[in-house]
Amino acid sequence: MNTASVIALGAIAGATIFLGLPIGRLGPRAVGLRAMLNAVTIGVLLFLLWDVLTHAVEPVEAALAAATDHTATWWPFLGLAALLFAGLAVGLLSLVAYDRWIAARAIRTGPREFEGSSDGMLRLHEPASRLAFLIAVGIGLHNFSEGLAIGQSAASGRLNLAVVLVVGFALHNATEGFGITAPLAGATTRSSWRQLALLGLIGGAPTLVGTLLGSVYVNDVLSLIFLALAAGSIIYVVVQLTGVALRFGRTYTLYIGILVGLLAGFITDFIVTAAGV
Repeated sequence: MNTASVIALGAIAGATIFLGLPIGRLGPRAVGLRAMLNAVTIGVLLFLLWDVLTHAVEPVEAALAAATDHTATWWPFLGLAALLFAGLAVGLLSLVAYDRWIAARAIRTGPREFEGSSDGMLRLHEPASRLAFLIAVGIGLHNFSEGLAIGQSAASGRLNLAVVLVVGFALHNATEGFGITAPLAGATTRSSWRQLALLGLIGGAPTLVGTLLGSVYVNDVLSLIFLALAAGSIIYVVVQLTGVALRFGRTYTLYIGILVGLLAGFITDFIVTAAGV
């Protein structure tokens, strides 16, 4: 498969994230709607966390099985396990540190320092916009690993598998776009199209990058590292969104929304599973 075809596959899979972004332009709405959007986002991210950790643990368990069967030494298992936990720690704690730093910076300097920069377009001085940005970062790391799978399939000549992966991941990304901008719905200041476009690029562009890299270079360790980073960042975002949900005080809406988000994640995942992945 030529480079143009590979680029097309990665671009299609990543671009659908933009379908859910207009939700960020809804503006102030009823508390019930905002609570439901927040809860559905938690559900989608919980599914992504399960999906990411499942794939991240696979090479670690394979190395453990090889060690216990005495077909390999324990060093590959220990190395992969260390990478998994290190990636989780970096993905989680780096977002904690960054969120605290950017919040303190906004308080210290005020919104004007952000004007005219990418930080200003993302409105990182606002808690809702900052949370949307962190969600986009976590999803972007996850989508990079999805791109690696698409690129690897294309490079091996399995075009049918690559196309099915593109369709499945494209559906995934459409729900992820909704999850990125859900915190922005109901904000007092309506999100600009530039802000939404940047969030879409942060979350979706890694799919294309991963596809290109996967088509020329396959490495399970690289995939493990990015999956672990994604898992750590998703854990942080889920905790933040849960805190927002509890402040709404709508427990029934919270659990219904989580179920809806989980259902959406699993339904879209069935298409990928149908390809035998």
